[in-house]
Amino acid sequence: MSASFWNERYSTEDYIFGTAPNAFLASQAALLRPGMRALAIADGEGRNGVWLAEQEMAVHAVEVSPVALEKARKLAAARGVAPTFEQADILDWNWPDAAYDLVAAIFIQFAPPPGRDRIVDGIRRCLKPGGLLVLQGYTPKQIEFATGGPSNPANLYTAELLRAWFDGWDILHLAEHESVISEGRHHHGMSALVDLVARKP
Repeated sequence: MSASFWNERYSTEDYIFGTAPNAFLASQAALLRPGMRALAIADGEGRNGVWLAEQEMAVHAVEVSPVALEKARKLAAARGVAPTFEQADILDWNWPDAAYDLVAAIFIQFAPPPGRDRIVDGIRRCLKPGGLLVLQGYTPKQIEFATGGPSNPANLYTAELLRAWFDGWDILHLAEHESVISEGRHHHGMSALVDLVARKP
């Protein structure tokens, strides 16, 4: 999906995924420490990156849409925090080596293979040893619910797939479940989800 697609989607006064952080990300607050360096992938209008900054983390939020980034900057200013925002297509981004203590990958299922594989490789590379990945995504059953996310099954995750991608990592939490979510008008209702918290060896 191009920047123009996302610009059009974000061109509204509303925050289309809300301004509260993703509930699963927020539920992992006990793992976070002030001063940790965090990457928020495809952070949209900033709800997750801003929340991480409110936890006194040094946040780098990457997003392809300049329209979304402008809204993210406004949200950050209103909350009194200052994440580093970067406009970039994560599919072509130069992932740094061992740069982050935390990666937040929340509903980043905009790419099927092979683009998806490049993102996974980037996540594996950019975390420091001992760094944490917090990921939430949709499973294939989400297509039946149609309450958000992609319609292409190739974009969707299963627990088995995530375990294979992060083989050798310490899996702190991995679960598929069906839950009601309320994240703005684009993620709303009963949803088929998979949650992962993993520590890089």
